[in-house]
Amino acid sequence: MTSIEATAGRNDPHHLGHDRESPYRQHTLGHAAGGLVSKRIITGFGFWIFLLSDIVMFSAFFATYAVLVGNAAGGPTGRELFNLRNVGLETAFLLVSSFTCGLASIGARARSGSWFYGAMAATFILGAAFLSIEVREFASMVARGAGPTRSAFLSAFFTLVGCHGLHITAGLLWLLTMMAQVFAKGYRADILRRILCFSLFWHALDIIWVAIFTVVYLMGMAQ
Repeated sequence: MTSIEATAGRNDPHHLGHDRESPYRQHTLGHAAGGLVSKRIITGFGFWIFLLSDIVMFSAFFATYAVLVGNAAGGPTGRELFNLRNVGLETAFLLVSSFTCGLASIGARARSGSWFYGAMAATFILGAAFLSIEVREFASMVARGAGPTRSAFLSAFFTLVGCHGLHITAGLLWLLTMMAQVFAKGYRADILRRILCFSLFWHALDIIWVAIFTVVYLMGMAQ
């Protein structure tokens, strides 16, 4: 707007100049707000694509395991190797960690530091406990000569369960990063979105573990 137009607008008793400008300003503000919404939607959409790609990868591992589970090559089978007591503890730790992760998300939205940090710390401890049992299980199997190279069954087992364990490890590192970001920057909108993405990731790992517990361990003990 030129200085002449600005002067005319101020001297216009009916504010016609303002009326002409108002739709443009409303369009500009609406476009800016739409850009912010689009960024949030694009972030969420991209993360869902990542989760779906992870599910496709695990589906391929499950299919491979289903094909190779009977190929023990004269070596130990799941019935001889699996300890359902330890696997039950792993399952309990991971399912409870999913609950505490949800509490952490609620605490973040409520801007409650004690609630958020306490729930995230509990999630980390439960996830680390799950991981320690799994590492001990792997070490025990290798010590008994049942490593991933012993048979096709064990190769498929270590690939499927080990890949899930690597995801848990990455999730624990992500959890610590989220706690550090909240401590340093507070509950900004972008950090809250990252916490939501972490929660979705952690819950997805829980769902995958339930499938592993059923297909690998329970059905393996029935063979």
